[in-house]
Amino acid sequence: MIRPKEGILDPQGQTVERALPALGFEGVANVHVGRLVELDVDDVARVPEMCEKLLANPLIEDYEVLAVD
Repeated sequence: MIRPKEGILDPQGQTVERALPALGFEGVANVHVGRLVELDVDDVARVPEMCEKLLANPLIEDYEVLAVD
């Protein structure tokens, strides 16, 4: 999962947060929109390197690697 770092402007998250009450969904706060990148890899240990070099922008985004069998 790749999402904007805390404190970085998240216009998609803000738009969703404003739109949900208009659709009748109250009590929602701190919406952050990120993206999910699914990879089949031979060496999961190299995924953070892939994130740093290509998949994420480490200056403005955080990422989290989840390995699923």
